[in-house]
Amino acid sequence: MSDVLLVVVDAANVVGSVPDGWWRDRRGAAERLRDRLAADGVPGRDGPMEIVLVVEGAARGVESVPGVRVESATGSGDDRMVELVAEAGERPVLVVTADRELRRRVGELGAEVAGPRTVRP
Repeated sequence: MSDVLLVVVDAANVVGSVPDGWWRDRRGAAERLRDRLAADGVPGRDGPMEIVLVVEGAARGVESVPGVRVESATGSGDDRMVELVAEAGERPVLVVTADRELRRRVGELGAEVAGPRTVRP
């Protein structure tokens, strides 16, 4: 699996990128994102990939589904995403977030970064 693209998605940031009422049901919004990722993957990206959706706060406890592993951050979601990138070693990694500081941190570890529109219309 060392050449399989690891896609790490910042659930809170991607969900929060569209003002569609997500704040009324954060868990449900994270589940809808998870289900969209499971169905559509990452548009424009071909080949095998492993998708990890990192959730925090009220969205903790969202279950994994075939095609998307859900990681519930026990602390900072950003810190968990940085850990996942660091653990990937030489494997190609794409992190989906608009968070500037997180983009900087994972970029320093060699990850490619893309904005929320990559996975959310």
